[in-house]
Formats: sequence, C-alpha cells, structure tokens
Amino acid sequence: MHNAKNFHTLILLMCLMLGIGNLSRAQSKIILQAHRGGRGLMPENTIPAMKNALDLGADLELDVYLTHDQQLVVSHEDHIPSAIALTPTGDTVSKASESNLSLPLLSYKDIEKYDVGTKFNPAFPQKKSIKVSMPLLTRLIDTAETYAKARHYKLPAYNIEAKLPKGKNLTGGYREALLKAMVALLKEKHIQRRVIIQSFDTEMLEIMHQKYPDFTLSYLVQTGDAEKNLSNLSFKPAYYSPNYHIVHHEDVEFCHQKNIKVIPWTVNTVEEMKVLKSLAVDGLISDYPNLYKLLN
Repeated sequence: MHNAKNFHTLILLMCLMLGIGNLSRAQSKIILQAHRGGRGLMPENTIPAMKNALDLGADLELDVYLTHDQQLVVSHEDHIPSAIALTPTGDTVSKASESNLSLPLLSYKDIEKYDVGTKFNPAFPQKKSIKVSMPLLTRLIDTAETYAKARHYKLPAYNIEAKLPKGKNLTGGYREALLKAMVALLKEKHIQRRVIIQSFDTEMLEIMHQKYPDFTLSYLVQTGDAEKNLSNLSFKPAYYSPNYHIVHHEDVEFCHQKNIKVIPWTVNTVEEMKVLKSLAVDGLISDYPNLYKLLN
C-alpha cells in the first residue's frame, strides 16, 4: 500500500511537471519584431522607424540591397518606389520611372536625395509624415545602438533580410557580394550575436550556411507547409518564417520537434496575434509593434 501510494504520488508529480512545461511554452515571452521598423506607424525602413520600434520594445526587422557603389542600403524594394517616394525636387515618382531608379544601378549619393517619408500611403493611414531618406545599414546600426544605450534599453536585436534585385539587375556574383559586405559590416560592429539573416532565396541561405556558419539564419516562405519547405534546404535553419496565413498547429509542432523556432509575418491585428500565440509560435513580425502591448 505504501509503495502504491508512492507510485501515485510520483505519477501526480510527473503530470504536474508536464503541465508546467506546456504552460511555460505557452506563456514564455515571444520575439516581437517591427516589420520594416513598423511601417504602419513610421516611414518604412528608416531611422525614425527604428527608433520608434525601440521605444516600443520591439526588435528591428529590415531589408538590405547593395548599391552600384557597393554600399548597403536599407530598402524593401529593389528600386525607389513610387508608392512612398518623392523626387529630390518634391515631385511624385512615377511608376514608369521606377525601372530607371534601380538601387543596384544607382550610387548612394543619388539614392539619398529621394524623400521616402513624406508621401501619404493610404495602406497605412496612421503613418507619420517625416521627410527622410533611405539610410545606409551602417548608419542605421550606429544610430540604433547609440539610441538604445542612451535610453538604457536592451541592446537592439536585428532581423535583416538579404534581398535580391529582380530581372536584369540581378548580376552574377550579386549574392556573394551582398553577403560578404553584410557579414563584414556586422562583424565590424560586433553585433552578429544579435542578428538574424533571413531570406526567401535558398541559394542565399546556402551561401551563408557554407561560408559563414556562425551566423543565425531564417528561411522566409510565402506558401506551402513547413516540412516540404524546409526540405528545400540542405541544413536546418534556426528560424522558419512563414506568411502567417499558412501557419497551422502541425507546422509549429514539426518545427519545434526539429528545434526550429517559428516567426510568422506580417501579423497586423491583436486577434491574429492571439491566435498565433495560442499555436505556440516563437515570435511575431508586425507593421504595428504598438499592438504587442495588448497581447497579454
């Protein structure tokens, strides 16, 4: 009887431990990233956006291209986009002119003349209107680091998408040149342990994995299930970052079994955030990092 009592006590303790473990995963603090610095609130991929994201306690998600003069510029598009930009004289950038405004064909001294913060974007009516240029990655990092230290914030964490230009602007050796420049800069700044390099392009990720294995990588995907998508890589990335519409419980379970963290994008309502949190995702990427405070 005494042994039976001990056995039942042991079973009860094991159940409690399992319950606490599951509760811990469900309640553990998740990674919260500001998509393009939080483009729903501030001009996307700009220094004011990154400062605002830090004020909100979010990590910084951004995109990088290589310019004609081999500088790393922060931009989501491979050109100066008519949707958000004004010319150096304050005129609207026409859609037809975008093909002549490709970032890989322009030097940064020409790119920085364009205003990418003043123009109203009906897709993001809450966005503040600020006259600002596309920044160089080096200046963005320096500013974010100084800003965070001055305000006694935690040191910034960065999720940087290595971007590919489209069509004829994708020249041979572009991937290698972009990644080499990025890696050199991140090491120079001594921040690589706080950086995730993400990409939709499997070749870009394979180069990173082979040449720079000490960097943390994330695989961005638009469609499909986790198991099939991850089979496109010859290695296991630290993060799997799908469009939030395609995230299912089975995908999260599969990734967690492989010790891969799941960070969906781009999640822009509290309701969607709560649903994804209930699926035990490890992070969220949103245009509205101000909503993160409403999650709990």
